[in-house]
Amino acid sequence: MQSRRFSVAPMMDWSDRHCRYFWRRLTKHSLLYTEMVTTGALLHANADHFLAFHPEEQDLALQLGGSEPADLARCAEMAQEYGYREVNLNCGCPSPRVQRGAFGACLMAEADLVARCVSAMRNACDVPVTVKHRIGIDEQDSPEFLLDFVNTVADAGCDVFIVHARKAWLKGLSPKQNREIPPLMPERVRWLKQKRPDLQFIINGGICDWNSAGDYLSEFDGIMLGRAAYQDPWLLQQVDQRVFDKTPPLETRIEAVMAMRDYIEEALGNGVRLHHITRHMLGLFNQQPGAKAWRRHLSLHANRDGADFSVLEDAARWPIEAAAAKNAA
Repeated sequence: MQSRRFSVAPMMDWSDRHCRYFWRRLTKHSLLYTEMVTTGALLHANADHFLAFHPEEQDLALQLGGSEPADLARCAEMAQEYGYREVNLNCGCPSPRVQRGAFGACLMAEADLVARCVSAMRNACDVPVTVKHRIGIDEQDSPEFLLDFVNTVADAGCDVFIVHARKAWLKGLSPKQNREIPPLMPERVRWLKQKRPDLQFIINGGICDWNSAGDYLSEFDGIMLGRAAYQDPWLLQQVDQRVFDKTPPLETRIEAVMAMRDYIEEALGNGVRLHHITRHMLGLFNQQPGAKAWRRHLSLHANRDGADFSVLEDAARWPIEAAAAKNAA
């Protein structure tokens, strides 16, 4: 199991297998998470569709959504069979659809149920079982409520908590608003760490650059980067050196493009459309000369029938030429 010092968050519709393979070109030592997968999807649909991954994605954690201990136990067992390094229970998503399924952030109001879920999952697999949650929900947002939740779940055997340092409003705010409107309260996670120094606390929420990341790394057991890693994936290229004192796997964004060639050609041969991969690469040249043209070229051409790796080569010419022009000026 790799270190949890740096991880990339589970993000619905974003952190799929193609995205994770791309991220792994940029960082070899970060822990990556899947999108949240519901127990119903795994137990009643094609499990391989949700669980299969490329070996080079490791180390990889599976995030589960559910609230039935027996179902979660079976899914945790399946995760181990597929080779996942960790199973994480989602107790932080506030979306109405997730609430209707009686899981996600609303589970914070049922600490005893979460404890039973964690216990069942731990009994079913040998890999670590962790919990991702908020600092509170609705009016249940006191430090004492948060500590009681953590204590109850820890008593069931969970010793790693990934804390999004915002509370969630279960009614009245969209998932996007719940990532922005409730104020960040990292001090609440610091307080938890002081109260339970025997547990590991990974902080998540509002980390968008290396200044904030560096501060948090000195205080917590790890940090989890979310949308910033998706919107500006080149941030991940710095992780191995900054966090793990390892040599970066590549030096330039163009190298990152070329590193995807074999994977893309194999995926296309298996019926994957180019757009399903390149949509995760749109932010690669974020804030660089030619970034807009790179995004536009991929958006216009990657979804066409027969689109192949040459689309990326053509798109990469824009930032190459823009950088050359800037240097010549």
